[in-house]
Amino acid sequence: MRHARHGLPRAVLVAAVAALDAAGLAVLATAPVLASAPLGPSRRLYANGAVVVETPLAPRALLALLQAIEHDFGRVRRGRRWGARTLDLDLVLWSGGAWSDAALTIPHPAFRERAFVLGPAARIARDWRDPLTGLTLGQLRARLTRTTRAPSAARRRAR
Repeated sequence: MRHARHGLPRAVLVAAVAALDAAGLAVLATAPVLASAPLGPSRRLYANGAVVVETPLAPRALLALLQAIEHDFGRVRRGRRWGARTLDLDLVLWSGGAWSDAALTIPHPAFRERAFVLGPAARIARDWRDPLTGLTLGQLRARLTRTTRAPSAARRRAR
């Protein structure tokens, strides 16, 4: 959604990256913004990006910080899934591998099926490996966006 102070979604993402930096996170890489179709009932395009940050915070504390930044940008969590929001910050991957508690699962459970996550993420961390599949972000993105099926081993031998 448009933000009263920051403007259009692309500008909101730029301001969100600045907010991450101001909150003490070392922003190591920022992906170009990608416009994507929404999930759910919305009809407007979304602006998506990715960043790599360095922080001493544990995943749960980092999630709390991300949610505080969302709140500062006007996000109100009302339990309505797929609703319009000014900013949605997700913790998708963590250098510590897989991690889970009652409120957070890393890697993000759906990131492998979402081009709007893998596209920007692969631009800045192509060789980062999914701790569950062992595949890189570049490989996951290629699998998701592939238009034809890869040949099976049997079909390759038959040629």
